[in-house]
Amino acid sequence: GGTAEGVGIAEGDSIVGATLALRQSSSSSSSAQSNETPPLQTVEERIDLATECLGYDATISALASLPPPSSPSEELLLTVKRIRRQPGVDVTLRYPPSSNEPDATLRLFAGENLRRAMLTRGIKLNDPLARRFDSGGRGDCGADGTCATCAVGIGRGEGSSSSSLLSPMKDTERQILKEKPGWRMACKVVVG
Repeated sequence: GGTAEGVGIAEGDSIVGATLALRQSSSSSSSAQSNETPPLQTVEERIDLATECLGYDATISALASLPPPSSPSEELLLTVKRIRRQPGVDVTLRYPPSSNEPDATLRLFAGENLRRAMLTRGIKLNDPLARRFDSGGRGDCGADGTCATCAVGIGRGEGSSSSSLLSPMKDTERQILKEKPGWRMACKVVVG
């Protein structure tokens, strides 16, 4: 319960800008010489303030630098960004004992492609000597989902079923891997 309660600002939101609109009404002097009621003109002055990427203290100092309100017609407009954290998934890679590689744990984020995430984190994925599913030749297909050289075994996760943390298997992948239950093609898996 702070002063922002009920205004739609949530914990973690960031104020990225503020605009102070000063509205003043004045009458036109040219029509004041006649007997007519002078028309009112609204003049608006705007003061824009950028606070994106500022820390808490700097944001408060910037907002405090705005002139204090002098009339009820002034309006302060805050621009707020809602920052959402992407859920993360810890993936433990276990290599075959013959490779003499230590297990590795990667932190992947919801929406990441498993193959791309592994490669960008320096994990060797495709064995250049692996036999391709589609042609029987060697080398990978470059994430087209046809060679199966990026096939990975999916183990059990802690706290939830590992399959619930992966995108569903489509028909082509299911057909290619029908002889390898519990395996997925990393190029076709989206985490999260």
